[in-house]
Amino acid sequence: MLFNSYSFVLVFLPVFVISYHLINRSGHYTAAKALLLGGSVLFYCCAGVNAFFVLAASLIVNYCIFRYLLKAGYSDGIRRVFLGIGIILNIGLLVYFKYLGFFADIINSLLKTGLPVREVLLPLGISYYTFSQIAFLIDGYRDPETKYSLFDYALFVTFFPKISVGPIALAKDMIPQFNDTDRKRVNYENIAGGILIFAAGLAKKVLLADNLAPYSDWGFSHINDLGTTNALIVSLAYMMQLYFDFSGYCDMAKGICLMLNIDLPDNFLSPYRAVSVADFWKRWHMTLTNFFTRYVYIPLGGNRKGKVRTYVNMFIIFFLSGLWHGAAYTFVVWGLIHGVGISLSKLLKDKTEKLPKFLRCAGTFIFVDLTWIVFRSEKLVYAIEFFRQLFSFKFIPVNIELVAKATPDEMQFLQWLVLTSKDEVPYMSGCVVIIGFLLIASFISVYCKNSTERLTALGISGAKKAPAVADEQEDAKAVKFGTGSVVTTVVLLVLSILSLSGVTEFIYTNF
Repeated sequence: MLFNSYSFVLVFLPVFVISYHLINRSGHYTAAKALLLGGSVLFYCCAGVNAFFVLAASLIVNYCIFRYLLKAGYSDGIRRVFLGIGIILNIGLLVYFKYLGFFADIINSLLKTGLPVREVLLPLGISYYTFSQIAFLIDGYRDPETKYSLFDYALFVTFFPKISVGPIALAKDMIPQFNDTDRKRVNYENIAGGILIFAAGLAKKVLLADNLAPYSDWGFSHINDLGTTNALIVSLAYMMQLYFDFSGYCDMAKGICLMLNIDLPDNFLSPYRAVSVADFWKRWHMTLTNFFTRYVYIPLGGNRKGKVRTYVNMFIIFFLSGLWHGAAYTFVVWGLIHGVGISLSKLLKDKTEKLPKFLRCAGTFIFVDLTWIVFRSEKLVYAIEFFRQLFSFKFIPVNIELVAKATPDEMQFLQWLVLTSKDEVPYMSGCVVIIGFLLIASFISVYCKNSTERLTALGISGAKKAPAVADEQEDAKAVKFGTGSVVTTVVLLVLSILSLSGVTEFIYTNF
């Protein structure tokens, strides 16, 4: 089941949210938590029962390690051994399902062996819930007095808003919310704000990302035909597609949690506004950055052991970040390029900070755009050829196939209506649509408010507790739901629902 499907938007989500609040309103808080767990399991099982068995086995093993092997009764040395075993088991599971074929291919290439390269079905969300569980074990080792029930832990791991595409949340942040009775009361402002953010995220995915996909799909399958003009269009299109696809999912997840009075960690803070590569990684996929910083970078020594060691640690982080995204050389190279970028960003910080903010933003924007070419390419040779086309300075006309593929069906119908007047009208109008669409998408990604800013403007700082009866009138005044917000939400929902016939997966489900 996908967030951007009729079954989820029109059936699962409204029934689930209404049922959850009705059960809580009756005072059956445990039953409401059971609904959260049951709904999450149902949501996940729609991706495959076999994948759920993998998730369940991983969940139980990790909880047993946490509950019985990392407790305070053992010496620190024994607990460290059990922690190491737990981390190895988690990484081993991830390697088996995600990297086994990749590593076998590397060994075959280097040693000229004939190891079979097996295709293993990747369980939904395994990269996300594996990292969440590694963090859970490490936090349990650091604080052996922490205690969670298996019920609460199972709900944390399977919680459907975050299971498939993150964010990588921490148990210590999420589990207490499931048990907070102040969050059980209905908060209509949170529900309204959640619907608004969900609608914005759905629109990002359905109206923007999915309509940008044909640009990049055509471009990366016709690299030799691009020239500079088409390469510029395709690279910018993928840059925008990836952002709106991933950010759209995170907004929808955040909106769902807000409807349930639960806070989900932010994963995006307008990353294309970044003034440096370092700033970009404080804004893009923030929970992944926080995971590597907290559980890898700092334990390696962080920046406490001299400049050389600091940069080595950063390269390790970005190598792992690239590898986390996928089992391919392109992802590893992409990560290392960002390692170079963030190193230069820190080395030249004193000089670059003297430049106008616009130039720093533009330079970071261009750097990120170019690195996405490596990220999107199936092989490194394809990325190299793409760069050759991009920097060939062949400003040829926009390819007519690109115009035909990328122009929305509605616009193609209008083009057909005027075809009898001038043959060149459809092509020219298609070019205008492509360029205009890319400019609009770029403007939205940089200048429009992100979900956090939008909620803050509405007076909603988080999902915390529903207002007490005595404070309802005062708190209600702080929430600024105007006609514009309501109309925008309705329009985005209607347009998005009308466009759901072509359901597509989120890009980051593959990572």
